Amino acid sequence: MFGYQVLGFGSGGGTVKYDVNYLVVAGGGGGGAGGGGGAGGFRTSEDSAVIELEGGDHTITVGTGSGPVPGNDSCPRGGNSVFSTITSTGGGGGGYGNPEANGGSGSVQYPSKTGNNPPVSPPQGNPAGTQINSGGGGAGGSGGTSTPAGGAGGVGRDSSVSGSSVEYAGGGGGGGYIPSPGPGPAQDGGGSGGSRTASGSNATNGKGGGGGGMGFDGSPPNGTGGSGVVIVSAPAAATLTVAPGTNTTSTAPDGSKVATFTVSGTLTVE
Repeated sequence: MFGYQVLGFGSGGGTVKYDVNYLVVAGGGGGGAGGGGGAGGFRTSEDSAVIELEGGDHTITVGTGSGPVPGNDSCPRGGNSVFSTITSTGGGGGGYGNPEANGGSGSVQYPSKTGNNPPVSPPQGNPAGTQINSGGGGAGGSGGTSTPAGGAGGVGRDSSVSGSSVEYAGGGGGGGYIPSPGPGPAQDGGGSGGSRTASGSNATNGKGGGGGGMGFDGSPPNGTGGSGVVIVSAPAAATLTVAPGTNTTSTAPDGSKVATFTVSGTLTVE
C-alpha cells in the first residue's frame, strides 16, 4: 500500500517521505563447461514490505552479468544489485570446481551449488541441478537435471512493480553431452545451453538470467549472464528523476511513478 508524508514545520518546509515498492534483480552468472549459469538474486516488496524512502538522492547499483574468463571453462559470479537496504546477490558462475558457483541462484560446477546465498527470507533464488550438465537455478525453481541431454534452466519469477507483469531471473540451460537429444532450454531471460559442439547462448540483459552452458565438445566462450535491473514504484504525488539517461521513468496505469534502472545510477525523489 502506497503512502507519503511531509515532516517538519516552518517556511522551509519539511522532508518528504514515501512508501515505495521495489524489484531488485542481480546480474546472472555465465554458463560453464556443461552446466548453465545461475540467475541473479530476485527480491521484491511483493514478497515482503514496502520501503520508506526520503526525498533526495539515492544511489542505485545494477549488477552486470558475468562472462567467461579467457582460457578457462569457468565464469565468475554475476554482480550484486543494491537499492536502499536491499541487496540481491549475483548468480553463480558455471564451471568445474568453480569457487564462485554459489550465488543468488546456484550454477553447476559439480556437485551443483546452492542458491539463496547468503540466505535471506524469503529466498532470493534456488540451486542448480545435480549433474555436470544441469541447468542453473532460477528465481522460481531449481535447475533441471537431464543426462545426456542438457538440463533446463530453473524457472524465473514474474513481477508487476513496473505496472505490468514481466518474467525475470531464469536459469541458463545445460550444454548437450551427445548430439541428440541436445542442450537444455533457457527460462525467463536465461540463455539456452549449447549443443554438443557449440557454445551456450547469452542471457537477456535487464532480466538477470543465467548464461547457457557450453556443449561437451564445444569451445569457449560460454553464454554470458544477463545484467540485472532495479525498479522503484512510488505514489502518484512523487516526482522521480533518474541519471544517467539510459535509465527511465514512467507512469503506471494506476498513476504511480516508476523508475527503471538498467545501469547503475542515481534516483532523485521529490
